[in-house]
Amino acid sequence: MPVPRPRKALMNPELRRRGIYILPNLLTTAALFAGFFAIVQAMNQRFELAAVAIFVAMVLDGLDGRVARLTRTQSAFGAEYDSLSDMVSFGAAPALVIYEWALRGMGKLGWAAAFIYCAGAALRLARFNTNLEVVDKRYFQGMPSPAAAALVAGLVWVTLDAGFTGEEVRWYACVLTIFAGLTMVSNIRYWSGKDINLRKSVPFVMVAAVALGFALVSSYPPGVLFALFLAYALSGYVIAIVDWLNRRKRLARPE
Repeated sequence: MPVPRPRKALMNPELRRRGIYILPNLLTTAALFAGFFAIVQAMNQRFELAAVAIFVAMVLDGLDGRVARLTRTQSAFGAEYDSLSDMVSFGAAPALVIYEWALRGMGKLGWAAAFIYCAGAALRLARFNTNLEVVDKRYFQGMPSPAAAALVAGLVWVTLDAGFTGEEVRWYACVLTIFAGLTMVSNIRYWSGKDINLRKSVPFVMVAAVALGFALVSSYPPGVLFALFLAYALSGYVIAIVDWLNRRKRLARPE
C-alpha cells in the first residue's frame, strides 16, 4: 500500500498558516466598520451620523495601535490591515461625505476637491509606511489622515448643528477639503504624541486636565472637536514658522 506524501504546507514551515492577534485586529475591524458606516449614511443623506462615525473610527484607530504595543501583539499583518482600514475610514469616507453634503453642486471643482483629499490621504499613508524608520518619532511628516478626517467631519457636524446646509457653506467646505488634502502630503511637522508614556506616573494636575478636557468636549461636542482639530491643523504651520524664524536667527548670528 503506497504511503501518502506529506502535504506541501507541512513540509515547508514557511507555508504553514499563520494566525493573527485578535484584539488589535478586532479594533481595526471596528474602525473599518465605522468608516464604511459613514459612507452608507452619507449615501442615505444622514450626514450627522456619518460625521460622528468618522470620529468613532478615529478613536478606534488610536486604540488599536496602543493596544498592540501594550500587549506586544504587533505584526506585519496588523500594520497592513490598519493602513487599508485607514484608507477607507480617513480617505474615502470623509471625501464622499463632504462631496455628498456640500461639494456635489459645485460641478468639476467639487469632485476635484474631494479627489485631492482622497489622493492626499492615500499618498500620506503610503509615505508614512515607507518612512517609519527614518523620521523623528516625535513628529508626523504632514498632517495625519485621522486628524484631516476629523477636520472635514467636524465641519460637517458643527455646521449641521448650527442649522446651515451644505449649499450655504460649500465654498468653506471646498477650501477646507483642499487644505486638508494638501497638508497631508506636505513636509510640515505635526506633534505625534508618541513620546507620551502611558506606563509612567504623571502629576495629579494632568489627571485633572484630562477630566476637564472630557467635560469641555461633552459640553458641545461638534464645536469643541472641530475647534480642537482646526487648532491642530494650524499648529503644524505655527511650528514651521517658528523653525523658519529660528533658522534665520542662526544665519544672521555672527560667527
